[in-house]
Amino acid sequence: MSSVTTSHSPVGTFTPDLFASHLAALPAAPAWWLERKRAAYQQFAALPLPRRTDESWRFSNILGLTLDGFELALPPQTAFAPFSVESAASLTFVNNQLMRGAAATSQLPPGVIVTTLAEAAMRHPDLLKAHFMAQPQKLGSVKFAALHGAFVGDGAFIHVPRGVEIAAPILVMHVAAGAGAAVFPHTLIIAEENAKVTVVDTFVSDQNSPQFACGANDLYAGHGAQITYVGAQAWSREALSFQFNSTVVRRDARVQSLNLHLGGRQSRHESLSQLSAPGGFSEMLALTVADQSQEFDQRTLQIHQAPNTKSDLLYKNALRGRAKTIFSGLIVVDPDAQKTDAYQSNRNLMLSEEAEANSLPGLEIQANDVRCTHGATSSRIDPEQEFYLQSRGIDKALADELLTFGFFEEVLNRLASDELHEALRALIQTQFKKQ
Repeated sequence: MSSVTTSHSPVGTFTPDLFASHLAALPAAPAWWLERKRAAYQQFAALPLPRRTDESWRFSNILGLTLDGFELALPPQTAFAPFSVESAASLTFVNNQLMRGAAATSQLPPGVIVTTLAEAAMRHPDLLKAHFMAQPQKLGSVKFAALHGAFVGDGAFIHVPRGVEIAAPILVMHVAAGAGAAVFPHTLIIAEENAKVTVVDTFVSDQNSPQFACGANDLYAGHGAQITYVGAQAWSREALSFQFNSTVVRRDARVQSLNLHLGGRQSRHESLSQLSAPGGFSEMLALTVADQSQEFDQRTLQIHQAPNTKSDLLYKNALRGRAKTIFSGLIVVDPDAQKTDAYQSNRNLMLSEEAEANSLPGLEIQANDVRCTHGATSSRIDPEQEFYLQSRGIDKALADELLTFGFFEEVLNRLASDELHEALRALIQTQFKKQ
């Protein structure tokens, strides 16, 4: 196994030969799915790696974007602890494959489908064709999204039919196992008219070694539907990670997404929310704990295409050591999207003198009857608060942890589920125990 290098080959490890081997390992896949993958690979191979002059990569560490030194490893026979909440169903993928015995669907209402992308390609092709990566990439990572489309091996397919509500969350776990492992996680959620579902996506590594993760998810909320999506990213501290979120919100539908970012040496997260019918609401939330020399790059786009739609974005980052965060967000209001109500806020808590936070919020408004606000703040911990805790015998590390949780509570409290709230708190706490 070769180590990650600073080579800037446009395909790196992901050569035509490796792609041919990947296709050969999918003998049961339908022809249309294979053809789609071939088109994605051609696009990936033809596009250059990002350049320093690309505006959509402003402030990013371009030198760290190497594609060399990774492999499509077979999954080991190892058990992984699930996310600690009661669930209606669960799927666990290890190195792009469904772990044997990991699917449980005993508490699902009739008509709900929780299966794999591979199964959906054969049994539900029309749904997959309509919703799998259906929205074009607009935030800079077209090359990496094409790489995902080419090499995605398997992932979660969740379909909730009209009028069905699922009380407990559906859990999906994606595991990268082994040094140099390359994984391509995907979760597709389709909530039909007036359906309601909560999905928790977790992304974990089995060891702290160089790995590559290039994932995506698609959320589709039909008229009056409600989706709560929680993504908890805890890859290896040495991983290079990309994640592309795409949300479509239809009439009077509501989507709440909360993404927690903890792992990766360099992690880029792109989130697109498209409000395409009146009454739609998208709530976009994120929490990041950045430590040591980690870099977290967050790019967002809120597109209002119809009147009387609302979006609310709140991203909070806590930075320690020499960590770096980048937030670049844009609200776009189309000419017909009158009565739009859009909000965007990025707040950074600086726990170190050496940490760096970059914020680039923006507006592009083409309607005249709207309410749109955006802003960004970066601040140090209040010395008086820190002194108060230390004067009562609490050391600086624990004081920083307590103050960070106070900073994060505004976001965590937006979750309706107390169980999810506490599970995320416990996961965040593990970040403070790492050296």
